[in-house]
Amino acid sequence: MREPRRRGLWLAAAGVVGVALVALAVRVGPAVVLSLSLALPVTEAWFSPILPDVVRDEVVILSHARRIPADLYRPANPHAALVIVHGLSRAGRRHPEIVRLARLIGRHGQLVLVPELDGLVQFALTGTEVEDIGAALRHLRTWSYPVGIAGFSFGAGPALLAAADAPDIRVVGSFGGYADLTNVIAYVTTGAHAFAGRRYVQRQEEYNRWKLLALLAGVLERGPDRGTLAEIAERRLTNPANDTRELEAKLGHDGHAVLRLTQNRDEGAVAGLVAALSPGTRRMLERMSPLASVPRVRGRLLIAHGEGDDSIPFTESLRLAAAGDGRARLAILHSFHHTGPQPVWRSLRERVVDGWNLMRLVDGLL
Repeated sequence: MREPRRRGLWLAAAGVVGVALVALAVRVGPAVVLSLSLALPVTEAWFSPILPDVVRDEVVILSHARRIPADLYRPANPHAALVIVHGLSRAGRRHPEIVRLARLIGRHGQLVLVPELDGLVQFALTGTEVEDIGAALRHLRTWSYPVGIAGFSFGAGPALLAAADAPDIRVVGSFGGYADLTNVIAYVTTGAHAFAGRRYVQRQEEYNRWKLLALLAGVLERGPDRGTLAEIAERRLTNPANDTRELEAKLGHDGHAVLRLTQNRDEGAVAGLVAALSPGTRRMLERMSPLASVPRVRGRLLIAHGEGDDSIPFTESLRLAAAGDGRARLAILHSFHHTGPQPVWRSLRERVVDGWNLMRLVDGLL
């Protein structure tokens, strides 16, 4: 009698384990699939046949009488909704990586809305981004699904600011984002950044310096200097060796202050050069820095950053997480740069650890 009874116990235990494994697969399976697709794009083709496709519609969002074009990615049976905010990019909502991400998330059952933010397309922060993202969140609420938001690079700052004013946000993601624009200025111009008493230095690309000038031109009060700085930035972005002295000679006091800050390479001079900016410019830098607003963000807070990011230092995400007062799920991805995984592996262990952390973030997003 004991043998059949023992066999029955083993069968019962195996059944419990089997059910548990199935439940685990159902619970984390989508996160595993999506994180693999993001970290190793070649794997996307493996899962494509088993995931439902999405339809992309062009829609228009109204924001304070402005008409904001946007793309809406619709799965057949959505269970949640997400606004994705792109970074500084001429391609805007149609940047290939943003399109790919929106489709991937849509195929996992989320209604995804990607608004086109003109300032970010022009490499600038104009202050209207927060209002426009708020309008995008209101637009998604008309579908009555739980709403979240995910901001990338310089789009993460306005996304966090908009999320702080959203009463019913379910999840907020900052990926490669910033906490304080003054720290980003110091990093892009000198390569130095610090957190919790530890200092880091990373080599900077000249291209980032002129992207920064374009961004600061948008922050400057409206006037002739704003357009002149934007033109200088555009010429230097086309070719960093272009001669812009004729344009620089047209700048007034406030424009010269911005240009001096952008051209500076001395870490010790940054604070004084920021203080020399016009009061309106300094107020705008503070207004568009989300650090003080993070404690007001509701819902799950997901923060990720590539350690090798040469546009925004990873220490900015450490600051954001610290401001979350223990509510943030943070991942500093050692094998990632600003826009994705590094092409060269430093170690298998790093890839495994990063894969696990990325999966945890994706699970929180889904």
